[in-house]
Amino acid sequence: MINLIGIVGTGAVESTNRKLLQYMKRNFSTQATIEIYELTNLPFFDKPVSQTAPEIIARLSQKIVEADGVIISTPEYDHTIPAALASLLEWFAYTTQPLRDKPVMITGASYGVLGTSRAQSHLRQILNAPELSGLLMPGREYLLGGSLQAFTAAGELTDVAKKEELDRYFGDFMQFVAKNR
Repeated sequence: MINLIGIVGTGAVESTNRKLLQYMKRNFSTQATIEIYELTNLPFFDKPVSQTAPEIIARLSQKIVEADGVIISTPEYDHTIPAALASLLEWFAYTTQPLRDKPVMITGASYGVLGTSRAQSHLRQILNAPELSGLLMPGREYLLGGSLQAFTAAGELTDVAKKEELDRYFGDFMQFVAKNR
């Protein structure tokens, strides 16, 4: 079984990106185990002289190193990723570098009609930095716009076409992970 780490790209209490990762965890449970991590309670990056990560960052880093891949589900705030997600990536780049050569899938849910297209573009640029060097599949973006209406009360996606798109994208990611293990 493929083991993945899912990172909710915001610390917001109500997050459709959390709902998206929870949906993926349930829906793809026969293909992969997805362990979801929250950004709440993580310290903001402060560039320690020792280049040592705080324990909470070090534990998440170790989980990522042990995993076969990572899914980051980001909202879009002011056309980019949230500060909490940027801070986590700065910790990773400056200290543990757990994303180096790790397959990473990017998804995003947003209230607006454009989904998270700009945030995902920025996240791809960040993940391509030499200190992060995540492995990203080209041409794959899962953009869930209108996310407030996208889920049922039970957490199921309502749009059949978006479900099918996510199924295809996740299948492609599973192949990508298998080739890069």
